[in-house]
Order: sequence, then C-alpha cells, then structure tokens
Amino acid sequence: MSPMEHTHGHGEGMFDDEEHIATSSDERLVIMANQISRFFGAQKHDAAVEGTRNHIAKFWDPRMRERIRMHLADGGAGLDPLAKEAIAALTR
Repeated sequence: MSPMEHTHGHGEGMFDDEEHIATSSDERLVIMANQISRFFGAQKHDAAVEGTRNHIAKFWDPRMRERIRMHLADGGAGLDPLAKEAIAALTR
C-alpha cells in the first residue's frame, strides 16, 4: 500500500493526503480542532464555541483532549481563534 492509499482506518479517501500522513499527532489534533470549529463557525459566536467545545468533549478521547489543552497552554500554534476559545472552555 502506498502512502497515498493509506487511510488510517477512517474509510476510503478520508485522510489520503500527504499532509495528513506527514504531520505529528499534535498537528493532526490542531487540524481536527480547526475543522470542527469551522463547521460550527456558521453559527452565532457563542453557539459556535459551545458546539465546538461540546463536540470535542463528547467525541475525543480524554488523551486527545489533554494533548490539545497542553498545546493551547503552550501557545496554541496553528489553532483558529474559535478553536482556541472552545478548547479553553474545556477546562472550565
């Protein structure tokens, strides 16, 4: 299987791009958090923050949540503002 064919067990074609394969686990968490915040970004600000926070709280493994919180505490490089706000709200 070539790297372009590898899907990380997520179904055909979902993560078949080289960027995804080449990124660290923290970078993948940043990409995922940003994708979630962009999805909810169509809503009013407070609802978007809560929707993003709720999705991460509900569907991410506790280890993933802890890593993204640590990433935010270290400055949150690469995180969109809405994602940063939602991740900060995870600890409240």
